[in-house]
Amino acid sequence: MSRNPEVDRWLETYDNPMKPVVAAIRELVLAHDARIDEAIKWQAPTFIYKGNIASFFPKAKKHASLMFHKGADIPGTFPNLAGDGKEARSFKVTDLEDLDRKADELRSIFTAWCTMRDG
Repeated sequence: MSRNPEVDRWLETYDNPMKPVVAAIRELVLAHDARIDEAIKWQAPTFIYKGNIASFFPKAKKHASLMFHKGADIPGTFPNLAGDGKEARSFKVTDLEDLDRKADELRSIFTAWCTMRDG
């Protein structure tokens, strides 16, 4: 698991009711695939592997939201990867129980991204 101290510092100062959910998503993603790294980009934690995968939208207070920059390109069917724009898709999690329900799908999205980028 590649934890970036810059993201640790960001989380320490993150004052938002969704902080526990954001932290849990971070742990889930980083523990899932060693290829995935993280950084602070656009003033938010961003997951990276051969390009930017997804960034948190830090101002959301009713859900944790990950914006997948090129989500429309990720192969597969993912019911919680929402949006109809040309490129971006979002994945929202309302609480820790919701994350438990969506964890397998979220892992699959990251796996699909890494596999696509390796292809």
